[in-house]
Parts: sequence; C-alpha cells; structure tokens
Amino acid sequence: MKFDLGHRFKNEKLLETAFTHRSFLNENRNKNLISNERIEFLGDAVLELIVSLYLYQKYPQLAEGQLTLLRSQLVQTKTLSLASQNLKVGPQLKLSRGEKESGGNKNPSILADTFEAIVGAVYQDAGFQAAFEFVKKNLLVPSEKLFKDQLPEDFKSKLQENVQALGLNTPNYEILASLGPDHNKTFEVAVFSGTQRLGQGVGKSKQEAEQKAAQKALEKYIKK
Repeated sequence: MKFDLGHRFKNEKLLETAFTHRSFLNENRNKNLISNERIEFLGDAVLELIVSLYLYQKYPQLAEGQLTLLRSQLVQTKTLSLASQNLKVGPQLKLSRGEKESGGNKNPSILADTFEAIVGAVYQDAGFQAAFEFVKKNLLVPSEKLFKDQLPEDFKSKLQENVQALGLNTPNYEILASLGPDHNKTFEVAVFSGTQRLGQGVGKSKQEAEQKAAQKALEKYIKK
C-alpha cells in the first residue's frame, strides 16, 4: 500500500491493516486481510502515553487534574478525526460498499479509530520514538492552538500566590467526604488558611475538587 504518512514503513502490511475497516472483510473473505481493531487497541494505549508524556514535559506547572483535562481534549474523537482528515486518510480506507455509500470515509468515529490504528502501526514498525514523532507532528503541534488559549486555570497556584501576598498561612486542603464506588467517586474538599475555611469544592477526583475549592476561595476573598 503506497500512502505517504511521513513515515516510511518497513512492514507495509501494518499500514494496510491500519486502513482496513472490519466491514471490508465481510465482502472480501478471499483476501488475506485482518481488520484494524487489534492494532487500534494498541494504538490507543500508545497514543495516551505519548500525549501524557508530551503534556507532562511541556506544562510542569499544571496539576494532575488539569493535565487529564488537556489530554481528554486531545484524544477525543473530534480532534483525532481532524488529524485523519488532514492526513487525507478517508479516501484510502478499505470499507464495505455499504459503509462507503453511507459516508464511512468521512465518519468521525471511523477516522478517529483509524488514526489510533496508524499510531499502533507506526509503533509496531519502528518503536516508541517514531510513534511519538508521528503523533507530535500530526496531532500535538497542529492542535497546539486549539488548547493553547484554553489551558485550564491553576486556581491552587493562584490562590497560594494571593494568600502569601496577604501574609496569611499557606492554603491547606482537607477531604470532607468521599462518596460513591471506587470507579465513580465524588470528592468534597475544603481549603483552609490556618483555621479559616476559604472555600469548598466538589469533583470526580481529589485534584478537581481542590481546584474548585481554590476557585471558590478566589471568588470570595480575592477582589477582581
């Protein structure tokens, strides 16, 4: 399969697999092909690690909750499908006639899945660094402007700066409650300066709840 992704495959069979949708196999059982589902599974994991590493290194000032939010913005279907569109992946997809007629080569979900499959293929073909460079070039750098002006605010750092400027004790966060099963917990957190409660917040993680508590404290005590 000849298609320029900016990576020269040593094993072109991997590239062909990445572009083969499961619907294509139903009409081409005589061809020795496999769908991209397994390599997409691998690519999904590799992609998450690459994006996590990139954000971790690029934004050392951001808390875990903020990094998680940024990562979710980058690996969502909309963003990944746009990356596939920019690579002109759609026309190269191996789809069934029915899938093609229904616009499958423009389907955001299929395009996003294919991008993950390509990441898995590059990783299998040349290793992590090659996959990292591919993702950086085709997803991270093009998406930079997408989230550059929308970085989630670090309310905890901002609160600490303001509290210190006022000569008060360093903010201290305490968990007031932890509700729900392990896979779907909700945390309630309060932030104190000494014994004074400054704010309270609720979130799906401790970090998110702390950020919201800090935001409430800023809204209540720090004049705009």
